[in-house]
Amino acid sequence: MVSAAEPNRLREILLVDDNPLQLRVRKAVLQSGGFQVSVATSAADALAMLRSLSDRIGLVMTDHVMPDGSGSDLVRAIRGENDSLPIVVLSGLPEAIAEYEGLGVIFRAKPFPPAELIELVRKALDVSIRERGAA
Repeated sequence: MVSAAEPNRLREILLVDDNPLQLRVRKAVLQSGGFQVSVATSAADALAMLRSLSDRIGLVMTDHVMPDGSGSDLVRAIRGENDSLPIVVLSGLPEAIAEYEGLGVIFRAKPFPPAELIELVRKALDVSIRERGAA
């Protein structure tokens, strides 16, 4: 059962992007939507943070193209440990969606308007919290 504190606790986002400008902009947008945001600049850092903050992270948002491995590599690693964590992939390469088939992610092509990004995250988190409550 979901505790009264859990919905807020699970509203923290792990944002992964190697581009400092994109990271700052998305972090600011998500924070303006009321979310707490942790950031990682590589897949390796994201996995380490996810392991250490797993009780706080409600959703992972990642870029597709990163120097130390693609977003799909990161998603596969996450899915190896957690098959229910909501994951949003934002990419400037719409054709990359094929790499995420069967991985249970929300894939969106960039650019993505801030209001739509906030709404997408809210919906993904709300569904996840409801599913945890039904379990």
